[in-house]
Amino acid sequence: MKNLTLMSLILLAVTASAKANSKTHGIVERVYAAWSAHDPEKVLGFYTDDVVYDDVPLGQVNRGKAELRKLVEETFTAFPDLKVQLVSYSICKGHGTSEVIWSGTDKGYWKTNKQFSVRMLSTFELRGGKFSRTEDFYDLATIMRQVGVLPADGANEQAAGR
Repeated sequence: MKNLTLMSLILLAVTASAKANSKTHGIVERVYAAWSAHDPEKVLGFYTDDVVYDDVPLGQVNRGKAELRKLVEETFTAFPDLKVQLVSYSICKGHGTSEVIWSGTDKGYWKTNKQFSVRMLSTFELRGGKFSRTEDFYDLATIMRQVGVLPADGANEQAAGR
């Protein structure tokens, strides 16, 4: 009888874990697909109302959906052909990381009309099957070099006569 009770408890735990994971299964793929589709409503649907979205390189912390909406809409305006390619991700107990490649053409941020592509790492927390906190990390200088806002690598050394 003890074995039956232990098996029942294990089955309950596995079932509860599967139900929790079903809320988050595929969420990373879906959120980046929404970003690539340029659909602000769809993007915002993946975040909690009290989300904290931190763009670390820009030093911009967006709190709540109203601030996140502004970021999303400004991003789509600045980079109208933005594409997000998922490379990998991992989720464990409501915490995760993802690696993506962001690419597009700078039409509205620096207005250079030049293309960029950069790898980005994000850390995130999930609550109730939605992102409650996200922190993006990428090399802003790489983007700036690619769009011509900063000199290309080695240009400073050449200018200094090295």
